[in-house]
Amino acid sequence: MQCFSFIKTMMTLFNFLIFLCGVALLAVGIWVSIDGPSFLKIFGPLSSSAMQFVNVGYFLIAAGAVLFALGFLGCYGAQTENKCALMMFFLILLLIFVAEVAAAVVALVYTTTAEHLLTSVVVPAIKKDYGSQKDFTQVWNTTMDELKCCGFNNYTDFEDSPYVKKNHAFPPYCCSDSGNGTAPGPCTEEKANDTIVQGCFSQLLHDVRTNAVTVGGVAAGIGGLELAAMIVSMYLYCNLK
Repeated sequence: MQCFSFIKTMMTLFNFLIFLCGVALLAVGIWVSIDGPSFLKIFGPLSSSAMQFVNVGYFLIAAGAVLFALGFLGCYGAQTENKCALMMFFLILLLIFVAEVAAAVVALVYTTTAEHLLTSVVVPAIKKDYGSQKDFTQVWNTTMDELKCCGFNNYTDFEDSPYVKKNHAFPPYCCSDSGNGTAPGPCTEEKANDTIVQGCFSQLLHDVRTNAVTVGGVAAGIGGLELAAMIVSMYLYCNLK
């Protein structure tokens, strides 16, 4: 009985923290979506590009709603000993866990397929918007500067883009020299072809593989917490009258 009470208390506290995280994410997401300019003044111009590129406000609202529901169901189910709430908590967490495992398998097994799919979407966007859309251009400039890469695949992604048509040259990141930074003068096609800077997708994969232990550890930790929460919820469910 003491073990049951202890597990019940710990699950209530754990899910209360999840509930608070959900409320916080919802609040920030709604704030970003409704009053974006105020958010941008606090976090600077880079956040403007990121927000335009990934619709971070909507992502935060969705993530906050899921955490809010999970935390509420876990707290309510454990505290009131409600079997229906505990079962719903278990099922939602199970769906999230299965989705995460499926995403990991797809990322590991179908990397080439994912690359082809992304290429068909990202490269046309670069050719259309790089050099004409300020936010889109700034996001790519920041990405290429941080990862020391060029385009999605290589410099050819920028052919026929507004930037190349206007400047008659490729972005300077495509002619970068690992020892001395960007090459002097305009980044012509000849220079870009001679330099052969890696595409950002390849560089991102390389960075992920380099830090595979850290990434795997974090993923395993999150998966372990989810499994523990599912086991505890089922323990409470099975021991309730």
